Amino acid sequence: MKVAIVGAGIVGATAAYYLSKQKDIEVTVFDEGVGQATKAAAGIICPWFARKRNKNWYKMARLGADFYQTLVADVAADGYDSCFYEQVGVVVIKSRQDFLEETLDLALARREESPLMGDVRLISQEELDRHYEGIAGFDQYLWASGAARVEGSELTKTLLAASGVPVVAKKVGFTVLSDGRYEVDGQVFDRLILACGAWLPFILEEHGYTVAVRPQKGQIIDYQFRELDTGSYPVIMPYGEGDIIPFREGKLSVGASHEDKMGYDLTLDPEVLAGLEAKALPFFSKIADAASKSYRVGIRAYTPNYAPFYGEVPGLSGVYAASGLGSSGLTTGPLIGRELVHLLMGETGQLEPSDHPIAPMVVLDTN
Repeated sequence: MKVAIVGAGIVGATAAYYLSKQKDIEVTVFDEGVGQATKAAAGIICPWFARKRNKNWYKMARLGADFYQTLVADVAADGYDSCFYEQVGVVVIKSRQDFLEETLDLALARREESPLMGDVRLISQEELDRHYEGIAGFDQYLWASGAARVEGSELTKTLLAASGVPVVAKKVGFTVLSDGRYEVDGQVFDRLILACGAWLPFILEEHGYTVAVRPQKGQIIDYQFRELDTGSYPVIMPYGEGDIIPFREGKLSVGASHEDKMGYDLTLDPEVLAGLEAKALPFFSKIADAASKSYRVGIRAYTPNYAPFYGEVPGLSGVYAASGLGSSGLTTGPLIGRELVHLLMGETGQLEPSDHPIAPMVVLDTN
């Protein structure tokens, strides 16, 4: 079987990795390399504090956090470094004490089904100071030891390297052939996986589909320090946008922004970036001591109900798609990629596809 994957972000890279482990399957990945959300993503794997009422979304996010344990073990067994993912804990900052206490109660109620979150409790500024210098803002914080940091670009690079599949740097579409197969870039494939995020509407509209996905621009700042041991710090989650994510080797990221009215604009906006920095500084003043900084920008995909979807495209047998991951992409993306492989192989996965249906979001125009 020949499978084409369009999109080398977190969903496509995970699908490529697990398909490469199947016998008698040949995989090719296509990616234009422009605007990919994952390459501009540095995030926190910590879904347990989310207040979304969508129970299906929370189940996906919870299982997505758990799935990283499997993914990391699989990558390590293949001889690759899994430093893209590290459980370093999280410090959650709320603007009011009652918000902090409500979030703690929510997390404790969920801990039985999510033991991965580890030690969850309120900690004082004094206790925080004993372990981590420079985090400030309030008298108390919420701590969860099981939260992790993820560098999206390193994750996809590792998965693609471990898969060994060819990656074609090219913008592509597909043609439906008379025998039920599909042509992509002059090659014929038996199955397609469309993992192109916010660009899914463009690839499917050529075939008469309307896709309920909109773009959201996200900008992020990467700081580099010469002497600060950033690898020893937890991730810091202030209220609102602008998470503070320290990595190894003196790197720290702040962001990302959530810009709903910018379409597919990939231009860096100094005003937005300055706003991210200004918001982060009161909570981690050492940002001002960075030796240098750089910027990234990408485009997330959102649906009207803010929930991801995946499945076989209605009317296109053997064509599978996923999109709408939004800002939870680093948490849910690997699991969705694995679920697409299960669907393609006719296997049962961890999720129920009907809980995240593709049909309402991808509609064939019959007029």
